[in-house]
Amino acid sequence: MIIKQAFTIQGSGGKPILMDLTYNNSNKNTSPIVIFVHGFKGFKDWGTHDLVADYFAEHGFRYLKFNFSHNGTTPENPVDFVDLGAFGDNTFTKEFEDLDKVILFALSGDAFPAAEKVTLIGHSRGGGTAIIQASKDDRVERLITWAAIADFNSLWKKEQEAEWREKGIIYTYNVRTKQNTPLKIDLLHDLEKHANYYNILKWASQVSKPWLIIHGDEDQNVAIEEAYKLKKQNEHAELVIINGANHVFGASHPYIDEQLPINLKAVVEKSVAFLNASN
Repeated sequence: MIIKQAFTIQGSGGKPILMDLTYNNSNKNTSPIVIFVHGFKGFKDWGTHDLVADYFAEHGFRYLKFNFSHNGTTPENPVDFVDLGAFGDNTFTKEFEDLDKVILFALSGDAFPAAEKVTLIGHSRGGGTAIIQASKDDRVERLITWAAIADFNSLWKKEQEAEWREKGIIYTYNVRTKQNTPLKIDLLHDLEKHANYYNILKWASQVSKPWLIIHGDEDQNVAIEEAYKLKKQNEHAELVIINGANHVFGASHPYIDEQLPINLKAVVEKSVAFLNASN
């Protein structure tokens, strides 16, 4: 039986991190833990994320997904960006603090049987975050990135930075929610202050554990060239290109089908096969 349990822990700045663990009740005490790291404007319950969690649970893994504390959602409204103040206050440092807390929680044994180590799966911006975390964190034993960025600066246009510095804030339009989501200058300052530490390509070269890179060749959000850049930095990483796949591998939000899109099904199949082979 597939079971999903919800948890809330305190994240960066005291804001809550909402998460859920999906697992097969028959092997909940022994199955490896996979932690999913969502991307920019993402959240744990987006589109097909529950179906993906079920797939991993059906194939012998515990799948933990979470909302970053400043992603704009709240525990009361987990699929809506109702806290744009928090969204605007977000920084990369806060997200790394959150991810560290989630890994610590997963391995603590406080809420469910602990594993010795975890696998990280990161999508888009979450992929860049997962690369850096995996490169330096001995608690992470394997890494999978889906449509990952290779540079945090790619999340906005370079020509926006002058206005950003002058006004202290810029807005990005969320097509799905029809909202202008704010980004405060703190985000840019945080990246500049930690430019060396938050250099994804630099840390990609230092990932020493098994790493699977998956990217769609029709990704219009994060160009496929980003995947090639990551692979170039790390000869040991395995690169898989999904032909005809976009940034979310055919998924959408909301998603009402009970079956995974064909391209996303290929992604999860290849991911599970990779994890089993590198066990």
